[in-house]
Amino acid sequence: MIPQNFAYSSPNSLEAALDQLADGSAKVLAGGMSLIPLMKLRLASPESLVDLRRVPGLKYIREENGVLHIGAMTTHYEVESSVLVRATCPLLAEAAASIGDVQVRNAGTIGGSVAHADPAADYPASLLALEASVTLASKAGERTLSLEDFLVDTMTTALEPGEIVREVTVGVERNDVGTAYAKMLQPASGFAIVGVAARIGTGFARIGVTGLASKAYRARNVEALLEGGADAAAAAAVIAEGIDANSDLHASADYRRHLATVYAARAIRQAISRAR
Repeated sequence: MIPQNFAYSSPNSLEAALDQLADGSAKVLAGGMSLIPLMKLRLASPESLVDLRRVPGLKYIREENGVLHIGAMTTHYEVESSVLVRATCPLLAEAAASIGDVQVRNAGTIGGSVAHADPAADYPASLLALEASVTLASKAGERTLSLEDFLVDTMTTALEPGEIVREVTVGVERNDVGTAYAKMLQPASGFAIVGVAARIGTGFARIGVTGLASKAYRARNVEALLEGGADAAAAAAVIAEGIDANSDLHASADYRRHLATVYAARAIRQAISRAR
């Protein structure tokens, strides 16, 4: 449980951090809730770490022109407890509140979680349902991707060497839309064995799924049924169709598929009940 030796730096500007990351050899330390355990198990053995905690301008939550901007170093607790997030994007606050335990939520960051791309993480389902975007920064400049394009596979993203997640953006929620996040959690870690995020309005549905497949995904078949007038049970029944479901010591593939239908129906019904 001891990591191998590594170099450590804690830059005090974004420019300095990007300079140190430019050659792609260093790992970013954002909250450490995922990377440090991997290093202790020697499943990750970076030669150097660049700690972003002293970099100014990466921790904020603000609304501009109907868009909610969240800095990458904003902690889960700050997202969960933000009056602005709760008022303008309640689904994201609900997802943040379900992450791990209080220690994890006070140290882990939204940018770190998104960049880690754990297929059982809570944020991706909600961010996919919210049609979120991520802004990436490097020495070469910035680019913005939809979260759907950003997530590639298990713990694999579109981040290029030398890039970091700088910001996550989501639209301010529509007045006629209800949202909900429901999950079956793994008791020891709090990760989602299966989690489903739902956004439902009149003729409108967005469904994000985590824990079931190798990466979080949007269940467009469920969305189409809901938009066509299907009830929660009928729409939820197809959520695992065509999906190569994960199987591990916590849940078999068949059990995960069953859980996905159960929790999708719950999330959909709750979202409908919350719609204005």
